[in-house]
Amino acid sequence: MEYQDFINAVATRAKVSTDQAATLTSATLETLADRISAGQADNLAYQLPDGLDDHLRQPPPHRREEHANSFGLDEFVRRVADRPAVDRALAGAGVSAVLTTLREAVSRDEFEDAMAQLPKEFRQVIEPVGAGGRQRPGS
Repeated sequence: MEYQDFINAVATRAKVSTDQAATLTSATLETLADRISAGQADNLAYQLPDGLDDHLRQPPPHRREEHANSFGLDEFVRRVADRPAVDRALAGAGVSAVLTTLREAVSRDEFEDAMAQLPKEFRQVIEPVGAGGRQRPGS
């Protein structure tokens, strides 16, 4: 999946402009990098196009260790909403759209490995395969 395809899919799912989708995508991926292990974030980043991968590879300044911070979905959405330029009202829909699109952009195994590090409540915000957006060929 190319960068613009990813952003367009997020925009369609979240019902926002592509500029808003790009902001929501970067905020969600950066928050995800803070929530999962650095190794898992790197594994996802390798499968994402240029322009998206760096959001997973650059650890926050306060986190230099391999271990992830532990917080649930509500706190995840709040952290996305607190990022600069994010419209707070769109954060929940943005997180759902980005995680759903991420599932389509990376291999099933990598996505499942990342999801295994998150509470089960995260699965509730990811659209079922084939719902709302395009399904990745071969999935």
